Amino acid sequence: MSISVTSRLLKGKHILIYGKCIETEHPHLLEEVAREKTALHVCMSEEQLDGVGFKVATIMAYANPASVVALSMDGSPHCTQLHAIVEQAKKISKSNPKIIHLVVERGALVEVTSEAVYLSRHLSKIQELMKLAAKKNL
Repeated sequence: MSISVTSRLLKGKHILIYGKCIETEHPHLLEEVAREKTALHVCMSEEQLDGVGFKVATIMAYANPASVVALSMDGSPHCTQLHAIVEQAKKISKSNPKIIHLVVERGALVEVTSEAVYLSRHLSKIQELMKLAAKKNL
């Protein structure tokens, strides 16, 4: 993400932060989601989580974007980090942009809630939910 956090391209704008592999794997979906947004790419398997998180939090604090969309491949442990970063950056920066999480699963866009992103970081909570679901199916 080589852009100044005070860039006019970010201030008050709708921002898309996407996994770089989307460019190659699903360019048509990227084009659709990127419409009327400032698009920034990152590869979480190549970049350090802390550095990306600091940059996203600083963008939120200084550029005060209207919205931030995180777009990644579903099922990638590296890409999951991007969604967690966006949520954490919102908390750290004390800003309030609209946050949208999108993943690509089998060639289709799927919107994911902030709650699902939270759960992706808490395996014990997922386990509890699975136990509850199993009991309901008995």
